[in-house]
Amino acid sequence: MLKERARLIAFALFLVDLAAVALAFLLAHRVRAEVLPGLGLVSEAFYPLGRYLPLLPIVLGIWAAAFLTSRLYHSHRTIPLGLEAWEILKLTALAAMALVLAVYLFRLDERILDGDKISRLWIGLLAVLAFLLVLAERAGVRVAARRLRARGFNYRTILLVGTTDAARAIARSIDGHRYWGYRVLGFLSHEATGQESYLDGHRILGRPEDLVELVEREPIDEVIFAVSRKELEAMDDSLQLLQDLGIVIRLALYPLPVVGKAEIGDLDGIPLLSFSFAPANPVRLAIKRALDVKLSLVALALLSPLLLIIAGLVRGTSKGPVLYRQTRVGLNGRRFTLLKFRTMFLGSDHKRRDLVHLNEMSGPVFKIREDPRITPIGRLLRRYSLDELPQIFNVLRGDMSLVGPRPLQPEETFRIGRKQRRRLSMRPGLTCLWQISGRNDVDFDQWMALDLEYIDSWSPGLDLKILFKTIPAVISGRGAF
Repeated sequence: MLKERARLIAFALFLVDLAAVALAFLLAHRVRAEVLPGLGLVSEAFYPLGRYLPLLPIVLGIWAAAFLTSRLYHSHRTIPLGLEAWEILKLTALAAMALVLAVYLFRLDERILDGDKISRLWIGLLAVLAFLLVLAERAGVRVAARRLRARGFNYRTILLVGTTDAARAIARSIDGHRYWGYRVLGFLSHEATGQESYLDGHRILGRPEDLVELVEREPIDEVIFAVSRKELEAMDDSLQLLQDLGIVIRLALYPLPVVGKAEIGDLDGIPLLSFSFAPANPVRLAIKRALDVKLSLVALALLSPLLLIIAGLVRGTSKGPVLYRQTRVGLNGRRFTLLKFRTMFLGSDHKRRDLVHLNEMSGPVFKIREDPRITPIGRLLRRYSLDELPQIFNVLRGDMSLVGPRPLQPEETFRIGRKQRRRLSMRPGLTCLWQISGRNDVDFDQWMALDLEYIDSWSPGLDLKILFKTIPAVISGRGAF
């Protein structure tokens, strides 16, 4: 019941968010068509609203996808307004970039305005107004909700079973965030003496075995158990009573030796508590894969002349195949064949052991600045990462992503630290934070730390940011050998 109500509220907020974007669409047109010319800031005439209206479903679809892949529809009781504003800003920037990309890829200029350009200034106004209107709407919802809770409405009463550090931390967190709409009734403790006593400003209402009597005389919405697993097993009767009464049961998981993003689900009716240590949202990952395919196809179309030129140079300047194939380790340890333009003379792999003493990289990776095995054209290709372009086919095949940790060879993967192996929990990429942070100028441990930072903070917006920064990083040639 509570889950259904939460979904209904989230859906209502989603519709209001889309209404705010639609209003931003109309206001952006009016500002561009009337306000800015009236102020003398622009002189060009602007199309009437009727010509731009076919864009409205496209705009709403893009913003709807951005909304649904964000964290905006979690409970407002536990998300600070600053964090929500940052989330709205990120998704607005992502949606605006997606709109510009859609205009380019699907030639919306030609289809909607008969070849004339869709105003980029209008798109910028749309993004700014959408951000401001959605943020204002969310702030208004918060103000209204807090006023209702201040008058005693929409509060949920919580009973804490246990006086562990976890229980006290929960109570302090609730006390420090009154606007969440929760209030602590008190604690049940094994150390209760029967005399009135307090802990952190809350009453100790009795012992855990008093739970049955307490819930029958006090209005309690939720009970949080912050006890050891052994103590919890002794409370089967209490848990059954709470179930019979329909009271929400929550378990503090501090005693578990696992830290990660927790999610409750089921498998054929069997409840499962899942911990994920890498992005696991199927919708957002599907968007990432869709962007990989779409942008890779565009890149192949644009870069095909360059690929043919490089292939001719590789074949014409040294003996051997154009492409170099090497086994690398991908998602969760899967092996795949990575494609590169060949940059070394034939038979160079067998000479590596003779050059190990010249290795300039820390950790298990082997790289030397003046590698005698590299061909003259190969040195140029490596400096500007042009040898990596055939990996676009790896992206299309699903072995790799455009953005993700760079794949290592099997022998290198076996030698990295246990905690560093978490980098395998995401599909490897053509570019990454390491690529835009100096490449080989970054030592191995920093490289691994950047990969884990990427996994922990991943979003579609971060991928686009890395892609945009990759171009100047590659052109500069910094850190390449």
